[in-house]
Amino acid sequence: MQLPYLTAALPGAGGQIKKLIDDFVVEEIPLYTPQGVGTHCYITIEKRGISTMQAVRNVAQALGRTSGDIGYAGLKDTQAVARQTFSVEHLETARARGLEMPHLRVVEISRHRNKLKIGHLAGNKFIIKIRNDQWLKDPTLQGRALENAQAILAALTPTGVPNFFGPQRFGLRKADHLLGLAILQNNAVEFARRFLGDPDPSVDHGDVLVARQQFANNHLDLALQHWPGHLREERRALAAMVRAKGNAAQALFAVDLPLKRLLVSAFQAFLFNEVLVARLPQLAQILPGDLCWKHDNGSVFAVEDTAEAAQKEQPRADAHEISPSGPMFGYRMTEPSGAPREMEAAVLQRQGLTPDVFATPRAQKSKGGRRAMRFFPQDLDVTADSDTHGPYLQLHFSLPPGCFATVLLGEIMKADAPTDAAA
Repeated sequence: MQLPYLTAALPGAGGQIKKLIDDFVVEEIPLYTPQGVGTHCYITIEKRGISTMQAVRNVAQALGRTSGDIGYAGLKDTQAVARQTFSVEHLETARARGLEMPHLRVVEISRHRNKLKIGHLAGNKFIIKIRNDQWLKDPTLQGRALENAQAILAALTPTGVPNFFGPQRFGLRKADHLLGLAILQNNAVEFARRFLGDPDPSVDHGDVLVARQQFANNHLDLALQHWPGHLREERRALAAMVRAKGNAAQALFAVDLPLKRLLVSAFQAFLFNEVLVARLPQLAQILPGDLCWKHDNGSVFAVEDTAEAAQKEQPRADAHEISPSGPMFGYRMTEPSGAPREMEAAVLQRQGLTPDVFATPRAQKSKGGRRAMRFFPQDLDVTADSDTHGPYLQLHFSLPPGCFATVLLGEIMKADAPTDAAA
């Protein structure tokens, strides 16, 4: 699922990220400051080398709570040093301060009146080192890489960065959107094949690989014997299918609602990316009929389907006040008109779908919405330096919530970077 680069004509800096845990640092920018009072304890943690969900489980277990008791505003990278805030209701400050566990430390404690929820973020700050062993052998290559990176950033400054969903949005197996499509199509056989079978030695290992191979060979009982217990959703779906003597519909039914919604939303993200690919040559241009995104408050307004109306709004786009928006298809999504509408409809038609599919119960109540087609990194800077591990390029920048650092890194490096980063 290689996404195109807006700066494809410019050579990349190359290199790798995440060679060391400390090479990728991300810190949440909170949407609001805790008031210091309230029933919810806000715990800012620093985690190293574990996922947000693993950190949630660890904190919940240490406190004798369930994972659902832990509030958080977003997912952060696994292979990174990441600072983010959790909230726990009716937790004494002293007990929160005393939390100790591997790969996680408490940085700050405060209190507030509400639980943290997904989206309670103003953005994320990043400090990222790009390394390349060749730069140690030939220092001039590091200088050339810096020049390439600077040229790319100069090209992206006026246009913005394409607001693609990064590959990590589609899961480790890069197929979450296909599972979402199977749900929308009510294709239980295809869902079970991808969810429980489709073995891939590049991502599946140990018992998981054996279990998927057994499922692909229609040995459901043997697959269930090998399926690890920590993969609860897959194991529950497979057990339901075994009890139903191979009825795939029972496997689909057994998957819990939040996961189904996540998979359908991955398909929505895939469709957005497809529309953005088509729009890329006109990313910074307002078209007649556009639905424009206001970057100051996230609201959307319609541009009349006339050339005069589009020309009137173009200076605001050039000033980075507004951008074209793309579809997160759903039953309550507002549609543009003119050429933008035709572009969006063509993407949906290629999948053999119509907008009303998102109004069906199997779509898991996907309301849909709009998403800006570009984003503008703030406080962006790139420098060259070295340490005991060798030379590197260092990037500093901040991104709005929901934007993927790996998309910006892809433009700069022109190489496949590790993709477990979250927005």
